[in-house]
Amino acid sequence: MSGFDLEAEVRDLAARRDITEAVHNYMRAQDRLLPDLHRSAFHEDGQVDCGVFKGSTYAFVDFAQQFLGDLKASQHLIGQIQIHFDGAEAADGEVYFIAWHRIVEEGADKDLLVAGRYVDRYEKRDGIWRIARRHELIDWARTDPVSDSFMAIPGLLLGARGAADFSVTRAWGG
Repeated sequence: MSGFDLEAEVRDLAARRDITEAVHNYMRAQDRLLPDLHRSAFHEDGQVDCGVFKGSTYAFVDFAQQFLGDLKASQHLIGQIQIHFDGAEAADGEVYFIAWHRIVEEGADKDLLVAGRYVDRYEKRDGIWRIARRHELIDWARTDPVSDSFMAIPGLLLGARGAADFSVTRAWGG
């Protein structure tokens, strides 16, 4: 007789899907400046420590939305995600990321690249997996002069923030 437990395997896969969706929602919400989506990644009573901010998850969302909103643009990319379950309703994880930010430094546009990891605690409450605790670690960063003349090509479709982004409007036109 096989030791394979189909029910446990499906539960594990569904939990990984839901946790990964919370991580993806977190990143998308930061780049598109969507605070409600940002909050949906967290349990309301959770905690975040990213060095420059330490406190409740919802206060962090307010901080991050303001901080990122003051930048010209940003994009966060997710690398590997490791999830280790601690029972059926809790898990620990580590998420690698690279973030690009368009900043202004001494009156000149610059590209700030930051790479690091989120060390997370996920919990399932009322059937919903969300981030309960997040600790952000920075592994490296660099600032470079802007060199994106490609962006000046007429007709390029450019991303935007908030409700102006095509991913929100889906204004397909005719």
